[in-house]
Amino acid sequence: MAVQECSPRCLRLTEHIISMNPAHYTVWLYRFKIVQTLQIPIPDEIRWLDEVALSNLKNYQIWHHRQLLIDYYFPSIASEEETVKKLARTEVQFLNTMLKEDAKNYHVWSYRQYLVKKLGMWNITELAATQNLIEDDVRNNSAWAHRFFIVFSDPAVSTPSLSATAHDPKVPASLIERELGYAKEKIVLAPQNQSSWNYLRGVLAKGGRSLSDVVEFSSQFVRDLGEENEEVKSSHALDLLADAHGQSGESGKARLCLRRLWEKWDPIREGYWKHRAAELEAEAK
Repeated sequence: MAVQECSPRCLRLTEHIISMNPAHYTVWLYRFKIVQTLQIPIPDEIRWLDEVALSNLKNYQIWHHRQLLIDYYFPSIASEEETVKKLARTEVQFLNTMLKEDAKNYHVWSYRQYLVKKLGMWNITELAATQNLIEDDVRNNSAWAHRFFIVFSDPAVSTPSLSATAHDPKVPASLIERELGYAKEKIVLAPQNQSSWNYLRGVLAKGGRSLSDVVEFSSQFVRDLGEENEEVKSSHALDLLADAHGQSGESGKARLCLRRLWEKWDPIREGYWKHRAAELEAEAK
């Protein structure tokens, strides 16, 4: 490395060192330089990398190396539509293999988001992939986050300069309605799943819609609040109702929701709910 030798011998040496310590960041960078210098076919390097990744599921350096390879390779195939499609297909196949090992692997999901941007994978196939993973595990927050990215960061229906949770007038109303319906459907299946409630809030924000739009829906999970026969099927519904009532000026209802959260339905976060109630009091003055 000191003399920057880039030879087949050094390439083999990096493979040996990586086998002993796959987190060796400097060796990974050196290997990438050798790949460039020797003009190693990128598909060949990716196939080798697949095996390393499957043996080291949570290693950041592997995914950084993969991203460097794609960044280096893509300009040479960008004008070849079929080659790009093939690359996207083989990469997704590998990612699916990785997700079978760990469906919530942060590095895999981060790379998948990068890949969608890089290869323009804003398509029904990618959306269906997230749907399948959510069907397998409705509490897979990573799959929910990727679905939100696929739907609301698509350049064809979004404004790139806006933040992820900002209202985007470019998003079609029909898309907002579709995603609200999808979130509600999954909430009914698992009312205490925070992922789907967060998704619901995010869709409302993207559509410039008020939380009051889902008060009726959320209320089905909360019955007779504060009464002897009180029934709460979702603390997240109670949280949303507190926000919705607060926004509409119904501070009494909002405080009741928060009080029941700290008293019974989510006492582990008592301090947080009391802080929210104090904020309501301050706003009312």
